[in-house]
Amino acid sequence: MDNIILIGFMGCGKTTVGLKLSYRLRRTVVDTDKEIEKEEKRVISDIFATDGEEYFRDRETACLRKMLGSMSNQIISVGGGLPLREENRALLRKLGQVFYLRARPETIYERVKHDTTRPLLQGPDPQEKIRTLLTKRDGAYTEAADVIIDVDDKDFGQILCEIEENVNGFRVEEE
Repeated sequence: MDNIILIGFMGCGKTTVGLKLSYRLRRTVVDTDKEIEKEEKRVISDIFATDGEEYFRDRETACLRKMLGSMSNQIISVGGGLPLREENRALLRKLGQVFYLRARPETIYERVKHDTTRPLLQGPDPQEKIRTLLTKRDGAYTEAADVIIDVDDKDFGQILCEIEENVNGFRVEEE
């Protein structure tokens, strides 16, 4: 399929890159977390608190399955934990070209340190939690990715140009 899929840890820029890319390519951007919140009629932190992480991960898989039959020529931004399941990595590859926006733990911490809506970061040492989760998740992200883009110390224009250089079949115009 011809979708562009953005994966990576929370705070790596998936949402912002997806929005900027959607303007440049004149494609709709779809965020799996937002789709799940719409279906569930509640925010992700409430889903985690009420039903737990496993329930939420099941919702992510269901969301990908639904997209597989209906999404074409879109930009899809996925939640940070979605690629952890092997089944989800396979579904992502079927959905389109997968870009892993990779960031260092220090970069992520600076971007998310004041965000209280991230359930996995609530606790006494969020920096250590980021390092631990990132180490645990990097292999899954790498396995799912067609292209890896390091986003540290880059502005959005540079990131979009790297995507442009690697997207199959079309070019992104300069802003």
